[in-house]
Amino acid sequence: MFRDAGADRGTRVFALVSVAMFRVRGRAGHLAWYRTDEAPADVAFLHGFSDSAQCWEPLISAMPGIRALAIDARGHGESGLPEEPIRHAAHRDDAALVLSNQPGDGGVVVVGHSMGAMAAAHLAASRPDLVRAVVLEDPPTGAAPGNQRGRSWSEPRWLADLRALDLPSRIARGRSDEPDWPDDELEPWAVSKAQVNPHLFDLPFEEAAPLTDLLAATTCPVLLIHGDTERGSLISAEYAETCARVAAGEFQAAHIAGAGHSVRRDNRPQYIAALTTFLDRHR
Repeated sequence: MFRDAGADRGTRVFALVSVAMFRVRGRAGHLAWYRTDEAPADVAFLHGFSDSAQCWEPLISAMPGIRALAIDARGHGESGLPEEPIRHAAHRDDAALVLSNQPGDGGVVVVGHSMGAMAAAHLAASRPDLVRAVVLEDPPTGAAPGNQRGRSWSEPRWLADLRALDLPSRIARGRSDEPDWPDDELEPWAVSKAQVNPHLFDLPFEEAAPLTDLLAATTCPVLLIHGDTERGSLISAEYAETCARVAAGEFQAAHIAGAGHSVRRDNRPQYIAALTTFLDRHR
């Protein structure tokens, strides 16, 4: 069903709420979070830029054995947007805030995509008490040391174009642009685009630290999932090998041929196979 999540911003934004999937929902400070049931979560999901927690629902639905927690990043979904620079360390701290206020102890497996993968990498490097293992779906590689200073940025044209459409038109655009995505991916993806707070682009943006530096400080098990750079993946096979050399703990990379940046959407069966094998060992 749908509810109006944008009344406080003066715009009508429809948020997808799946009663069947996320049965428990709450807030921690400015952050909205969702859990599949009352039991402590064993896997936490952090979404990518312009997505929302609801975008993980198709994957979670296909993996009924996990107890999941998903978080709306600041300025996304139903989360608020603090007046401070946008930086991956802030996303890390946001995730830590939510995880610290959840039931259970001993840490969880954190799965992140793109922006969320970089937040997960920061979290695993600095909060081993919260992270049992980490899965990074096509994270950015980060900026060179010394180049993480704040800079201005603007809303990408592709996002502005999508936000100008109504929901059925956004779904149709997604189907046209990504004809191989499963049907259940399109609606949450389309809904999330209208939920992005436009004030996000008025705030300074700070580049992430190099992913290799984070991995060198991470002692928990790491699974890096990536596709092909010619399809839009940010991680090449050569860079994955570099990550393996510098990682402080157990590290493995799963290359899913034919996939691009949204690996799980481009090839869900192989993504689930790689993720399930990893979770069976570390959950």
